Amino acid sequence: MANHPSAEKRNRQRIKRTDRNRTQKSTVRTLVKKVREAVQAKDSAAAKTALQNAIVALDKAGTKGVFHKKTVSRRISRLASAVHKVG
Repeated sequence: MANHPSAEKRNRQRIKRTDRNRTQKSTVRTLVKKVREAVQAKDSAAAKTALQNAIVALDKAGTKGVFHKKTVSRRISRLASAVHKVG
């Protein structure tokens, strides 16, 4: 348990950031799953729109520090190549 005011504040900040990061990670996972489902169904139009949404969410999460920038880049690249193979 935190005893100093600064440690209590850091704990409050940690809780807020954890909740925010968890929300963003969940959103990114859902959008990536939609891209993969569209690719598996061989639906080119749905895959492209889902890819655009996923790219926006991934980039935002990368700039906020939820994911590492290179992780974001790798995931976008793999999703884009999968969509490209379908269409």
